[in-house]
Amino acid sequence: MKIQLWSIGKQHEKYIQQGVEDFTSRINKYFSTDWKIIPSPKNAASLNDTLTKKLEAEITLSLLNKDDYLVLLDERGAQINSVQLAEFIQHQANTSTKNIIFLIGGAFGCDDSLFKRANKIWSLSQLVFPHMLVRLILSEQLYRACTILRNEKYHHS
Repeated sequence: MKIQLWSIGKQHEKYIQQGVEDFTSRINKYFSTDWKIIPSPKNAASLNDTLTKKLEAEITLSLLNKDDYLVLLDERGAQINSVQLAEFIQHQANTSTKNIIFLIGGAFGCDDSLFKRANKIWSLSQLVFPHMLVRLILSEQLYRACTILRNEKYHHS
């Protein structure tokens, strides 16, 4: 199984990049993992929020394969703990999921078309975090889930 971490918006900020790269390389010891940063439409600043989300969704949907398992991160999604995340990842691996994509939406959230396409909607928290921090938290939690699956000492329950 391959884990893909997608984010709509700008490249990683330098203050986040090192942590994201570190956790991503750690995850790669368990599952092939990479990041895809999907740029916002070039004229997004001159568009309203609804149109921006629609255009971002069109770009994102065009990049997805029909068999990709899409996990959309949204503060209104289901909340799970780290052990449940590990169980979810193990279940996807056991059911022969080829690609699992964790998607962090754009600055204004995601268009309804992405919610309809998503296989799962997951909330890291009811709090709203800057996208750069979500990237770091997501990569850390995925690494934590991998260590839980292997009974390694990183996670203390």
